[in-house]
Amino acid sequence: MKRINLAILASLATLSLPAAAPAVLPQGVRAPNIVSQGAMAGKPFTFNLEQALKKGPVVLYFYPKAFTQGCTLEAHAFAEATAEFAKAGATVIGMSADDLPSLLRFSKEACRDKFAVAIASPQVLSSYDVALKKPDGTDTGMSSRTSYVIGKDRKVKFVHSNMDYRDHVRLTLQAVRALKR
Repeated sequence: MKRINLAILASLATLSLPAAAPAVLPQGVRAPNIVSQGAMAGKPFTFNLEQALKKGPVVLYFYPKAFTQGCTLEAHAFAEATAEFAKAGATVIGMSADDLPSLLRFSKEACRDKFAVAIASPQVLSSYDVALKKPDGTDTGMSSRTSYVIGKDRKVKFVHSNMDYRDHVRLTLQAVRALKR
């Protein structure tokens, strides 16, 4: 009986820990501009959010670290859906705190030359409220897995923040398609 009570108390105690989830930018706010070095198909390039928005909405998805299992699977899923995003008029850009050499490889191998990835500086992580924190609140230096759909007016139209990669492509594609209606 005492073991069961201790197990229940331990479970309840973990529920009261502060969540490590980021605050994220809410829908309707103006997205901060980003100008960052990145990679497309293994070649360096400069990403400028304001310039990208001139072509249409942007799916800006933040991921924790290149070449980790979830991030690689998410990149594969975005790569497979790139044509659908393009058909809906949207540009996809992945962002992480990885260095440029890692992104050059990741853009080729995981993104399969289909979309670009760029460096999310500490300032970008902060301005988009996507800095991944440990349960004690300390910064990990990585981003949470958070996807934004940003409209041509530079306003956040959709946000999905969940460390499980599986719904990010489906939900952001739905949001982009809804913008065309």
